[in-house]
Amino acid sequence: MSQPEQAGLRPIAEVAAELKIDPDHLEPYGRDKAKVRLEALHQAESSRPRGRLILVSAITPTPAGEGKTTTSIGLAQGLRRIGKNAALALRQPSMGPVFGRKGGATGGGASRVEPSNTINLQFTGDFHAITAAHNLLAAAIDNRLHFGDMDLDSTRILWKRALDMNDRALRNIIVGLGGSSQGVPRETGFDITAASEVMAILCLASSPADLRSRIDRILVGYTNNGQPVRAGEIGVTGSMAAILNEAILPNLVQTTESTPAFIHGGPFANIAHGCNSVLATRMAMAMSDYAVTEAGFALDLGGEKFFDLKCRAAGLNPSAIVLVATTRALKMHGGVELDALKESNPSAVEKGLENLAAHLDSASNFGKPTVVAINRFTADTEEEMAVVHRYCAGRNVPCATADVFGQGGRGAVELAEKVVAAASAPETPLRPLYPLDWAPERKIEQIARVMYGADGISILPAAAAKFRKAARLGYGELPICMAKTQDSLSDNPKLRGRPRGFTLTVRDVEIAAGAGFLVALTGDIVRMPGLPQRPAAERIDVDAEGRIVGLA
Repeated sequence: MSQPEQAGLRPIAEVAAELKIDPDHLEPYGRDKAKVRLEALHQAESSRPRGRLILVSAITPTPAGEGKTTTSIGLAQGLRRIGKNAALALRQPSMGPVFGRKGGATGGGASRVEPSNTINLQFTGDFHAITAAHNLLAAAIDNRLHFGDMDLDSTRILWKRALDMNDRALRNIIVGLGGSSQGVPRETGFDITAASEVMAILCLASSPADLRSRIDRILVGYTNNGQPVRAGEIGVTGSMAAILNEAILPNLVQTTESTPAFIHGGPFANIAHGCNSVLATRMAMAMSDYAVTEAGFALDLGGEKFFDLKCRAAGLNPSAIVLVATTRALKMHGGVELDALKESNPSAVEKGLENLAAHLDSASNFGKPTVVAINRFTADTEEEMAVVHRYCAGRNVPCATADVFGQGGRGAVELAEKVVAAASAPETPLRPLYPLDWAPERKIEQIARVMYGADGISILPAAAAKFRKAARLGYGELPICMAKTQDSLSDNPKLRGRPRGFTLTVRDVEIAAGAGFLVALTGDIVRMPGLPQRPAAERIDVDAEGRIVGLA
């Protein structure tokens, strides 16, 4: 039984018409969502100037998150409330977290993208296509090993399989068991689809041709004498591109207040680059005056990668940063236990301001005007929020309380006005943290010192050897994608607030040649999450009328 349509939503054709998308460039998926062909992007980019790009980031979150997506949606709605032409460019949720700890990721309350249940689950099938393309390459590699018609070292195959689900049992597996007719036995594993390099490639691709060339460049393993083997040599990259032929097209939906929203791509920010697709962002900018986007987790993760990876690769240059803070996250950083965050505690909020300060200091390195948005929760008190307002006033940083969950765009009017004022400042050039010709180790040290507050870095021997190999293979000038815990500015998830006096340790390195970056793994970060003891999947169901319930 299909999910009933969301009451009050406009037909997606009306939303597209507002953006001046030609009906021939729209591929509806039912009444409330559609794919947008790239001809619409080219037409819009050639007929009007790009809108201003607003990046929404955050302070270090609690395990439940601080409502960054909800604030992004509320801000876009607030911009329209004050008469501005605004659109959203956001990531698609992965079903891993949806069924895991966090539940849905389409905003909340009066600031959601709709149809939220569909978006949270299978949507238009993009994640399935990415998973299938990824696994086709994996199957073809094992097929080459089975027939022995390529010089492939079975002990040095880098390409794993992918699944859009949290499943710790699949992190390390053995394939090919059962005799010679079943393939070559070897150790491998699964990554979650959001961490797949195919996901990163789709989100960074500027065109179908760029997508195909990036897929060709994927480093899948080595020959028996140590020479690199790339996906193009396996022979199925044309088929992979065919699987992704529709998935590369951005998805158009709307918010609870009918604000247009391009929802496309979903890499995680703690193990991937954490930003929605370049094509969706360009569409939002080409078809509106203010394009609101977000980057995953806090500024030290998604925010840094937004500037150093996405903007650098795509030629984007945001006009302003919105830094989302909550009193509950500040109380956590001030020493309050998670089960007591709903209790009023202004002194703990004040102690936790060190985390906000760290992120404001980091944001200043990018040279963009920054506005603090206090995402209001029902348990917040005026006294607690006043602590944050006073601090921001003392730093001369604009700050607004946003009640976007409860009031939608009406609760973000003040925030929208301050964002417009900030974004009206003269444009400054994009200022990445490091030049590409620095050695990878120096790039990592720059990120660690500037974004995390580390005293320095330690590169373990295995990682150092891989950096040397990357340089020999011509990958030394790629930018860095840090894989780090989201729970702390440091690589130790237990260190709250603004950790000092620590050394960041890099234990491993992966070459993402198709995506165009080196992945530096720190701490115990894994590319396939596990489910918590009581996952969100246990509370989701379908009622007698075919409505999905329990997916919050």
